[in-house]
Amino acid sequence: MTALERFLDGFIAEPGYLDYARIGPLSAGVVAETLGQTEVLSRARFGSLDHFQAQDERLRTAVARATGFRADQVVSEPNTTTGVMQAMFGLTGAVLLSSGDFPTVPFAVVRAAEALQVVTPLWLATDHGRVTPGQIREQLTPATAAVAVCLVDSRTGHRVDLEGIRQVIGDRLLIVDAIQGFGAVDVPYEVADVVASGGQKWSRAGWGTGFLALSDRAVERLVPVFSGFAGTDVPEPWDEVLPPSRSANAFRVSNGDAIAQARFAAALEEVAEVGIRAIEDAIAVNVSLLIDLADEFAVPVVSSRDDRERAGILVLEPPASQLTLLSIALHNHGVTATTRSGTVRLSTHAALSPDTVDMLRGAFTSYATAVTY
Repeated sequence: MTALERFLDGFIAEPGYLDYARIGPLSAGVVAETLGQTEVLSRARFGSLDHFQAQDERLRTAVARATGFRADQVVSEPNTTTGVMQAMFGLTGAVLLSSGDFPTVPFAVVRAAEALQVVTPLWLATDHGRVTPGQIREQLTPATAAVAVCLVDSRTGHRVDLEGIRQVIGDRLLIVDAIQGFGAVDVPYEVADVVASGGQKWSRAGWGTGFLALSDRAVERLVPVFSGFAGTDVPEPWDEVLPPSRSANAFRVSNGDAIAQARFAAALEEVAEVGIRAIEDAIAVNVSLLIDLADEFAVPVVSSRDDRERAGILVLEPPASQLTLLSIALHNHGVTATTRSGTVRLSTHAALSPDTVDMLRGAFTSYATAVTY
């Protein structure tokens, strides 16, 4: 059995699931990890608690391998938003970003601006939500200290060009909300200064998992506003309030959830075993299959058909009068998808069962029949 085959065997969701951009059902390996770690904690045998303290380093090592950052440049966070908030509240200067990005980034920038009044949002004009290096280059100002982007647009599936953006912004900080691509696409995270992601979507590690990765330049420029006792260079700083660490560790508030860290680490270890490129290639094949199926039934596809510009997301936009018909057809055939803002979003991972394809075909057949009559 190949590494990819072993990876695919870990998909245990029921047929009909096409909503990985919303939440990734836990992999078999993550389920086993969760049960094992929970068993250890439930019994608390003598000496067993030290085992949990090791999960933070295990996670940071796994993230470092996945991103190209060093393990000491990574801190565990409970989710993407917490990591992004840490970065935005630590900034000084103007931040160029799209108001159409997932709310995590715009909210973090505006809340930081309101609270500290040292950050200014610069709203990027985009082409129907697509963020490109050219648009960023044209809208940079001398006051721009950072550029913030979502790696993958959750509404369109469009993947940004991180290398292209890095080339046009110079030494400004590049901040990336990576949640919609992390674990699904092979991208050069190391060109960014700040990368934040959770593990509940494409990594299939469940809620409560996340990280923040910071370049040395980011650590130097960002102020660790929310730095708790765990953010110092002393494990337990009793009797005095010490200054934050001069490393990424400063951006910690408290100790992490060791079981969540173990879940995330286990998921990333599975990805590392097969290789992110093999996973991305398998996803691309599956998305192309779904596109062909949509074309067969004349369901309008509005997301990119270019593998290089998308992740695992396929967006359908039927006429407004037919959106309900499509949503009902998917529901009646047991297909899990997301309907939002006049579109239907299908998102598939590296595994796509024949049963799921048959269920989607049945839904499209019902939809096409209803439209005809």
